[in-house]
Amino acid sequence: MQLIASTDATVEFLLLGFSELLCLRVLLFLIFLIVHLVTLAGNVMIFVAVVMEPSRPPMLFFLCQLSVIELCYILVIVPKALLSLIVVEGSTISFIGCAAQMHLFVALGGAECFLLVAMSYDRYVAICQPLHYAAVMSEGLCLRLAAACCLGGFAVSLGLTVAVFRLPFCQSHRINHFFCDVPAVLHLACTQSYAPELPLLAACVLLLLLPFLLILTSYVCIAAALLPVTSSMGRGKALSTCISHLAITLLHYGCATFMYVRPKSSYSPARDKMVSLVYTNITPLLYPLIYSLRNKEIRGVLRKMLRRRTIAQPVSYT
Repeated sequence: MQLIASTDATVEFLLLGFSELLCLRVLLFLIFLIVHLVTLAGNVMIFVAVVMEPSRPPMLFFLCQLSVIELCYILVIVPKALLSLIVVEGSTISFIGCAAQMHLFVALGGAECFLLVAMSYDRYVAICQPLHYAAVMSEGLCLRLAAACCLGGFAVSLGLTVAVFRLPFCQSHRINHFFCDVPAVLHLACTQSYAPELPLLAACVLLLLLPFLLILTSYVCIAAALLPVTSSMGRGKALSTCISHLAITLLHYGCATFMYVRPKSSYSPARDKMVSLVYTNITPLLYPLIYSLRNKEIRGVLRKMLRRRTIAQPVSYT
């Protein structure tokens, strides 16, 4: 059995990708290429629309940050996934490249987890303390929350990545995945104990459990504040501002929990690759769609941007 030293930065891993899907590779490549381009266009459109808006309320500021995170997230993962669909023998990635990809993937996902907490706090203040909303959700607080989300995600990710890549890899250098996902790399670890899973467990607690509990607390407070409201119209209007955030929270935490909150013994390469292909391609596509369709503020900003573009176009006379 070959032992790959975790300190040898010259080691290359082989990402097997979808070598078993010979018949569906071209079809999957075309489908996910289109999804990738549409997702990029949707997030870029939201980002540009929010940046061009002179007055940005906190929710639009957080949406802009969410779009930036999603753009970085899919650019870290999706190009390698598309490459794995057209390269039959798999693609190689260096030890440093694999560690960097895992670090960025976890960091961006973690930043999104924390950002969803900040957005839930914004909804809590807007509904439970409407008279103090402008004073509480100041520009300075929003900037500090945005910075804390990114720093928190990158700090947890750095600890997890260092812990994973300090392990000796003795099964092989062949990763049965299309990117350096944490369970796929841990599967190569040269130990039968549960010790390699502890860093992943700690990261799940910090990035999934604690943020989800904070979001849940926010919505419990929101529900308690809405109970005395007798008008169904007023209650429905307040809840409608939370629907988009709730939908994205359930998508993000649902996929992440299914993928990472489980023992190493339940690892299934074929299933995990297909699930990863969906949540790294389909869920980022749904985020801009959900906010474009459900959020009144973002719809208004997009309409303004389209109106400006229409007015700016020169009129040709024939």
